[in-house]
Amino acid sequence: MGELKQRLQDEVKKAMLAKDAARLECLRGLKSVILYAEVAAGKRDNGLEDAEVESLLAKEAKKRQESADLYVQGGSQERADKELAEKAMIEEFLPKQLSEAEISAVVDEIISQVKPNGAQQMGQVIGQVKSRLGNTADGALIARLVKEKLQ
Repeated sequence: MGELKQRLQDEVKKAMLAKDAARLECLRGLKSVILYAEVAAGKRDNGLEDAEVESLLAKEAKKRQESADLYVQGGSQERADKELAEKAMIEEFLPKQLSEAEISAVVDEIISQVKPNGAQQMGQVIGQVKSRLGNTADGALIARLVKEKLQ
């Protein structure tokens, strides 16, 4: 079992002992997502690598943010708060997110290496920035920064 998956399992036990129903529900949901991905990839016995688990958790955090945004638009702040609380729980298992300035510096570095001919090579720059930063930066923020710099 990967280190990240083991840490998640340990947190499930802690939530059970603390009788923290909301946290327990969220963490069990994450375990379910991981199990589903393991089965789909034919890796049920060996489990996923930590990087793969991290990627799944990043997607789950993004889903919670998107749901919260929709709930706010719909006027349901209570539901939005629940989604944001779950997002915060998920982010405990993810690497610290870089600041916009830190991401911008990496974007500048990649642009200087690639030397793109305008916006038509934006995808190439975004891909290289994402591969370098992994789950430490939001893809939408990367795309926005690259677009701004290439215009």
